Amino acid sequence: MMQAAVYSRVYDPDQQAEWQLLFDEMENQGIRPVIYRSFYEQLLGSIRLPEGVGQFSSARDLSEEVEFLISFGGDGTLLDTLSLIREKRINIVGINSGRLGFLASIGREDIPSAIRAMVQRSFVEDRRTLIHVDASRPLFGEVPYALNEFTIHKKDQGSMIKIHTYLNGEFLNTYWADGLIVATPTGSTGYSLSCQGPIVFPDSRSFVITPIAPHNLNVRPIVVPDTNVISFEIESRSEEVICSLDARREVISKDIQLAVRKEFFDLGLLRLSEDNFLQTLRNKLTWGLDKRN
Repeated sequence: MMQAAVYSRVYDPDQQAEWQLLFDEMENQGIRPVIYRSFYEQLLGSIRLPEGVGQFSSARDLSEEVEFLISFGGDGTLLDTLSLIREKRINIVGINSGRLGFLASIGREDIPSAIRAMVQRSFVEDRRTLIHVDASRPLFGEVPYALNEFTIHKKDQGSMIKIHTYLNGEFLNTYWADGLIVATPTGSTGYSLSCQGPIVFPDSRSFVITPIAPHNLNVRPIVVPDTNVISFEIESRSEEVICSLDARREVISKDIQLAVRKEFFDLGLLRLSEDNFLQTLRNKLTWGLDKRN
């Protein structure tokens, strides 16, 4: 029997009908759900679950029979799944109940179509690059990688910092700024975009280096091949700065040695065949929308 993991953060009673539809469709299509344990406990008494439903708490609990992970929520919920599947070849099906939904792009109205596509394997699979951080002391536990971006940022209300940046050991630039973003192609539509970074295609095999509020206005984002190891030296009046991977952050010493590179494994995102990246850009960024017409 096909198995699919199910993950969400918090059960919302207003979404009871969608959740019941999801589990009913999985049961009708012969898919055994394996539900994230803390969320399973929230569902009890509210949702009728199929017989034989399983539970999991970490990647170690997911057997080779689990082919998919259904993420029900927004893009932040989908980013959580990185730590739940790690390097396992489990593809993510993102059902959007949030706002923007760049990553979790399947609407709640498409739940039946999504479940059928899992069984028929009629999804389109997008392989997404991950970014990995190496440091002179352990950072981010067992999950030192991210789907969207790595950032260095000044701490609190301190003055701007200087970030000396190198590509494969060759000096690139010193950024006088509040911080610096290194985004994957997936992350190019996130934090980097809000800091005037360019949008790059998911399969472009690149990183985007984007300064945050740079002191020198002639400094612009730059796109570099993801074969580069990007390393940093930090100068700051404060003894500490903030380092982040997606939504996770750590306060670190300014003297730490940092470098980022492409992770040796990637992440599979599934989408319905009628969707594509260009449609997502037009729909989510409302390109071409003119209220006068």
